[in-house]
Amino acid sequence: MGASYTVKPTKMNLYIRYFDEETLVSNVAEALHFLSSLDDVEVTEEMTAELERFMASSALYPKHIKVNSRSFFIAIKTIADTLEEFKTKGASQAKAEKPARKETQSQYTKSQPGWYEARLVFKRVVSLPETQKSHYIDTTFACKVKADSVQECYNKVIAHLRSRQDVDDRSQFPSIKSQNFAYNYLGN
Repeated sequence: MGASYTVKPTKMNLYIRYFDEETLVSNVAEALHFLSSLDDVEVTEEMTAELERFMASSALYPKHIKVNSRSFFIAIKTIADTLEEFKTKGASQAKAEKPARKETQSQYTKSQPGWYEARLVFKRVVSLPETQKSHYIDTTFACKVKADSVQECYNKVIAHLRSRQDVDDRSQFPSIKSQNFAYNYLGN
């Protein structure tokens, strides 16, 4: 997307963690083989497609992929070649690969009418009726929005999420400058 980070043409490996089980692999097939070897994980087509999309994307943020209704595994891209290297410096190496975001406030408000593809990750409050407690979960929301600027696109997405009955008022949304908000101008 227009505001997301791009990865230098470096071979990226995948760190996969599911509870206490973890590995570092060089491709999606190896990741799926690892996951299928775990007792609690049934590899699905949806899981496979989501992992393939993540690996093919330029995104460098960690990805949580659903295993079942209550658990996820995490996938992180890294240039580390071994699990030990990843644990000592791999994640920070991947972060160092990010170029600085160059958008200024005026670039967000610059008039550019048309369709935008927007994606954001927000902290959604989920209540557990049986315990009367709530917790935050990272939730990804993506949509296409007709707007006059990036700022208006962002504002429309946030307003939509705030107006939904299934999104608790205590949910937390990223700022327009956050790495958790990305957009792509699609044109008219």
